[in-house]
Amino acid sequence: AETDTLHGVLISVFGKGVLITGDSGMGKSEVGLELIRKGHVLISDDRVDVKRVHNDIIGFAPHLLKGLLELRGIGIIDVMRMFGASSMLDEARIDFVVYLEKWQDGKAYKRVGMDETSFMNVLDIEIPQLVFPVKEGRNLAVLIEAAVTDFNLKERGIDAGAEFDERVYNYILAQTKES
Repeated sequence: AETDTLHGVLISVFGKGVLITGDSGMGKSEVGLELIRKGHVLISDDRVDVKRVHNDIIGFAPHLLKGLLELRGIGIIDVMRMFGASSMLDEARIDFVVYLEKWQDGKAYKRVGMDETSFMNVLDIEIPQLVFPVKEGRNLAVLIEAAVTDFNLKERGIDAGAEFDERVYNYILAQTKES
């Protein structure tokens, strides 16, 4: 199988493999810790080895890093001893990527409707990617949980953004007919 190495934290959130990436110092491991604390499952921190299996990308921890999480100001923690065996998995399919970037004033970030998903190419597989601007006071763990839940709903054909777009379109249509 083809292999590669990615920089980031791979967590299974509600059963979906989420690769959290971004520049150094964006808080990837801290978000990972918060997700683990909420009952989600660590696959790998800092370095994620990946292999292509058919049309899936499977991520796993290098042996040296397995079960460990590095936190600035604390050092390395042993996730299994701290949170129990259920807090870790050997590997997971990467279902989507969350890219953490420093908040930029004036930049237009996605708000509602009109889904413009970007992708990260890993071993010739396109993986959906969301960009989360990092700003003090944002609860990134909760946002990632919401993104995974939304992803799961979209897989079942429920798309709140598309529904909103349709409501706006129908409202405008009704207003046009009235005038």
